[in-house]
Amino acid sequence: MTVSPSALNTERGMFRVSVEGDPLAPALILSNSLGTTQAMWDPQVTGFAKTYRLIRYDTRGHGGSPVTPGPYRFKDLGRDVLAILDALDIERAAFCGLSMGGHTGLWLGVNAPERLNSLIVCNSAAKIGTAQAWQDRADALRQGGAAQMRTLADSAPSRWFGEAFIKQSPELVKAMQDSLAKLDPLGYAACCDALADSDLRDQIKDIAAPTLLVAGEWDPVTTVADAQAMQANIPGSKVAVVPASHLSNLEAPEAFERAVLSFLAQA
Repeated sequence: MTVSPSALNTERGMFRVSVEGDPLAPALILSNSLGTTQAMWDPQVTGFAKTYRLIRYDTRGHGGSPVTPGPYRFKDLGRDVLAILDALDIERAAFCGLSMGGHTGLWLGVNAPERLNSLIVCNSAAKIGTAQAWQDRADALRQGGAAQMRTLADSAPSRWFGEAFIKQSPELVKAMQDSLAKLDPLGYAACCDALADSDLRDQIKDIAAPTLLVAGEWDPVTTVADAQAMQANIPGSKVAVVPASHLSNLEAPEAFERAVLSFLAQA
């Protein structure tokens, strides 16, 4: 079955979901970063769908998925993933998420270990940023609306990509900015609330799934040191560093895909 993309009815609402690959293959679900949609994973679809039943979805508050009143919490975002798997009749899956999506994966690893075959946490951390910074951003978006989303999009490239990549790939960078600018500011703000609230540093020691931590070599948002700190606390976890900034799957797609597929083949 291939769905690319469509509305999937779950017990937690209608989510925008894409499914590619052999329906009998092991499932791999991908979770987007804050301010993006499932389209961020386009470079990985061909490679991943050769081996896996690939599921992509827009996180709550983003794209074509529900924009429900905030604040959100990671228990909400994690339970959304479980509802999507249930609606697709998938008992267990590998999970790969980037930034906010990676933090959702950590929540699942702690709270729903029976649903994970393996876990890939990319450009993320057990505590991302500071509560005050996220709250300030959420407040600005609630007050400024669409105009503030555009301002946020204008400043995004330096957080997302390395300087050389910004110069080499202006069309992709602009497409990502335009996608961000079109998002619902209230949905984005509600996800900022979740990031402000969540601190899993004392809980990730309980993650039992085989875990890969992907870091961008020059990521200013979630650093290599953040990945190493998680590795020190997640039993048996591994770190892979790729030559990229924050959206590493876009800036270094080949290295990212090699790291993930190599890990999954051994997990």
